[in-house]
Amino acid sequence: MTGSPDVRARLTVITVAALAVIACALAVLSTGRANQAGPSPAPSARAGLPATPGSYLGVYSPASPASYAGVTSFATATGVRPRLVVYYSGWSEPFQAGFAATAARHGSVPMVQIDPTGVSMSAIASGRYDAYLDTYARAVRAYHHPVVLSFGHEMNAPWYSWGYVHTSPAAFVSAWRHVVTVFRRLGAGNVTWLWTVNVIQSQDGRTLRPAPWWPGSSYVTWVGVDGYYLEPSWQFAAIFGPTIVALRELTRDPILIAETSATHAADQPDKIADLFAGIHAYGLLGFVWFNAVTSHDYRIANPEASTVFRREARAFGS
Repeated sequence: MTGSPDVRARLTVITVAALAVIACALAVLSTGRANQAGPSPAPSARAGLPATPGSYLGVYSPASPASYAGVTSFATATGVRPRLVVYYSGWSEPFQAGFAATAARHGSVPMVQIDPTGVSMSAIASGRYDAYLDTYARAVRAYHHPVVLSFGHEMNAPWYSWGYVHTSPAAFVSAWRHVVTVFRRLGAGNVTWLWTVNVIQSQDGRTLRPAPWWPGSSYVTWVGVDGYYLEPSWQFAAIFGPTIVALRELTRDPILIAETSATHAADQPDKIADLFAGIHAYGLLGFVWFNAVTSHDYRIANPEASTVFRREARAFGS
């Protein structure tokens, strides 16, 4: 815009001064627009929620996000006001702003597991679903409070359509990076990105080491690990330890046990105590309790389990 080098050489001092003033004004306006638009699309995941070890207790209730009643019941049974409240979202579903607002009123952060069931990872990466992602990102940005987002959890296992039997790790990584980039481009800077894997020592032995799916720390804020207590002899170190070691070969990002619980047959009270102890021993952020019935009954539904959870939670983070 300033012309050729010869023209610039003939500029007068007055013109240079005028251009300098204009440049400063444009810089100020540009900064204002940047603040409104949010962070640069350049990869960066360092912003986000505080990452203090031993500071996050969360819950998933199957009533969420249609109702907050399950979260309230859990809080009553355990004496814990969850800092994270989880719901699972299908690919075409919008951000549940009403549920998120209720969580905020209770001092909690919504944590959304976005499940791209039956959707091509390559199509996501190529931008075919950008209209949906744009709408979602704008809704999250408009919420103005922290949100934890996870996309395609347990991709290192075979049971989901985005898992390794159906989708290559490279395709998953490309999709993950694209999703994060879209949100950043639209200024959704209130997102903490949670990249979630299944424990590699799973009961069927089919869960793989997570390295091929790692998108890079610039695209991840926290790392999540999913694993459960199914037998009385199972302990935290055996369930989660090998996966934590494998993750520490990839990153020093904070780790959250993003989905866990214990069956009643596994001696639930004992496993609750072991879970809290394991979080402290490994210096993790905390855990999300899966308080639901699926293939097993994982709910805290007896007085002894409630008492142990309440006791351990009082000392949590201290």
